Amino acid sequence: MSHQLPDVQATSPDVTVGLSQVGVTGVEKLVKIGREDKRPLVFTAEFEVFVDLPAWRKGADMSRNMEVIDEILEDATREEAYRVEEVCGEVAERLLGKHDYTSRAEVSMEAEFMRREQTPASDRETQHTVDITASATATDEGTREEIGATVTGMTVCPCSQGMSAARAKQTLEELGVDEGTITQFLNEVPQPGHSQRGHATLTVEASGDPDVDLNALIDVARDSMSARIYNLAKRPDEDHMTYEAHSDAKFVEDCVRSMAEGVVDEFDHLPDDAVITMKQSNDESIHQHNAHAERVVEMQQLRNEVDGED
Repeated sequence: MSHQLPDVQATSPDVTVGLSQVGVTGVEKLVKIGREDKRPLVFTAEFEVFVDLPAWRKGADMSRNMEVIDEILEDATREEAYRVEEVCGEVAERLLGKHDYTSRAEVSMEAEFMRREQTPASDRETQHTVDITASATATDEGTREEIGATVTGMTVCPCSQGMSAARAKQTLEELGVDEGTITQFLNEVPQPGHSQRGHATLTVEASGDPDVDLNALIDVARDSMSARIYNLAKRPDEDHMTYEAHSDAKFVEDCVRSMAEGVVDEFDHLPDDAVITMKQSNDESIHQHNAHAERVVEMQQLRNEVDGED
């Protein structure tokens, strides 16, 4: 004789307070992203999945959540998705559809992405690591998806470089070098400045399909700093990186502004209400603290500022 198990999740709680996020974290899945004429990208992603819970319901039915997560993520792995944020959006929409009481479903994922590239001077093949994030929020009004990346690079402080240039100029003057030659030398040979490893984060959030190329997003973030860095570096590569970085010294604020320029140039097709998040954090080499700057802005406002209309 079988017994009908009570649905405790659907009963009223002792304290009738609604909850904005109830769900699961730390769910690891293989995700496969298809590419035209290339092998698909496969990486391990860690997911967080949440739904909102009204005040009258005791529980969110975790077993159903896990069933939906497993089902859709297994489908994504088998059949290939074409954008990581698309995977999150599909899970969020299906969660919303399977929970009568839910008005909002949120799905986010983090993964490590390895990209192959050539070193800048010796032209050797190497790889670099990118931390990618994707998320989606589904409501009755529609779905907003977000794709983002965090990359590392190198920055050089313009302030300390300016002091080094002043010292070099004074020394050359004392050695009897003429002003024209001094100016030419300092233009050709960038002077020392304290350098640091920088971390740039760039994310784009928009309704529906943001149509953001992940590789382009990564490149905009990498190019916002003084120089790219490489895991493999022969001596010519080290010289190249050092020269490039000191030829383009940037404050942490400059990096965010460079990112803004890159976004407007590369992603001008984005809708006006797309939300752009740009962050730069530098591990200062001569201080114990780190430097940080960021901006969160809608695309229309960013266009206006970059184009000098505001």
